Amino acid sequence: MKVNEIFLSIQGEGLLTGFPTVFVRFTGCNLRCSFCDTTYSYYSGEEMSAEQIYQRISDYGFSRVCLTGGEPLLQEGLQELIDRLEGYRVTIETNGSIPLDRVSLLEGQTYVMDVKAPSSGEEGSIHWPNFELLREEDEVKFVVGNREDYLWARDIIQKELVKGTATISPVFGKIIPAQIVRWILEDGLDVRFQLQLHKIIFDPDARGV
Repeated sequence: MKVNEIFLSIQGEGLLTGFPTVFVRFTGCNLRCSFCDTTYSYYSGEEMSAEQIYQRISDYGFSRVCLTGGEPLLQEGLQELIDRLEGYRVTIETNGSIPLDRVSLLEGQTYVMDVKAPSSGEEGSIHWPNFELLREEDEVKFVVGNREDYLWARDIIQKELVKGTATISPVFGKIIPAQIVRWILEDGLDVRFQLQLHKIIFDPDARGV
């Protein structure tokens, strides 16, 4: 597997926001979203075995792990790492374009599936059967940059999301967060609004946080 970086920080978004988490950022992504904030992970990284990655994770001494990217599901050998992480609270951040059943998760391991809205430029990338594979403990994330994105996300949440928790967050610096909150409340949409906490605490452009 090709790894761009491994670091300890707090989880900045999602259902586990605020908890200390070990992040494993893999190299490579099959999408090119207009607002991607980790373009540095497209190509650079080093080859590591599942055992090497596991040892780096265990050295930190924390029980929560986020496998992110890039796109983790592109990595050959990911299942071996998932199996090694039995007993950890693992989230796998995926862009939704690859079948979720490519790997099998263990107890305490969940998906965060990012559904790409129109302003991302990757609207057509979603693998729709993934919605049938989601479980109650999984998360479906929508990053919203404008009104069109919000309405698109709202329709998918209302029509497609049977299981899992929907979260909506703004494209950082592109839309006023309060506007999205007003739309959610006006529509009576049962979702979790979120901000990228790490970009508030640290420099928004900083790596390894």
